[in-house]
Amino acid sequence: MIAKELISNDIAPLHTSDTALQALSWMEEYRVSHLPIVNNIDFLGLISEEDIYKISDFEEPVGNHLLSISKQYIFGDQHLYDVIKTISSQHLTLLPVLNESRQYLGVITIADLVTSISEMAAVENPGGIIILELNQNDYSLTEITQIIETNDAKILSLYVTSHPDTTKIEITIKVNKMDIRPIIQTFNRYDYTIKASFAEAEYYDDLLDRYNSLMNYLNI
Repeated sequence: MIAKELISNDIAPLHTSDTALQALSWMEEYRVSHLPIVNNIDFLGLISEEDIYKISDFEEPVGNHLLSISKQYIFGDQHLYDVIKTISSQHLTLLPVLNESRQYLGVITIADLVTSISEMAAVENPGGIIILELNQNDYSLTEITQIIETNDAKILSLYVTSHPDTTKIEITIKVNKMDIRPIIQTFNRYDYTIKASFAEAEYYDDLLDRYNSLMNYLNI
């Protein structure tokens, strides 16, 4: 999944002729604390809520003021992981997307990002979850996949979490079966450490409810 596939059509960019009051109104409406400023299709930068509150007269155009405009953006052909990294490291509420000519295409919001991550993690698909703990050198995706598929199951999503100052990693796996007892038994026979497992329908319902609540909060 690449950045231009995540663009939201719900948030309009500011123009230099728009007032600070208009910018604050849109930020409140969209529930963001940043907005892109453009000149036609040319991207000028991101303005923050903090910048706007430094303006003495909210009725004046934002283009009349010297603002500490951020130049954070991403190109449309960059991967979802680059989007996540930039939004997280720069503490942004949205991220402008540009084409190869550095022209403005749109923005990606945190809500868009959460939706995409949930699709990657198969949040809305019922299934069991298994968390393995092992040494980095022992990690074999081929063996893990074989164990799961020999139990007539398929991997819906898998991600690796590493921990600082240790060689241990966690492998979180979601499979397309709620009854994961045979899979766990096979992992045990292969001497894997099962850190946690979640197989009950109630857990899936709770996870889906939490996801839906988050989406409602983000006004999706």
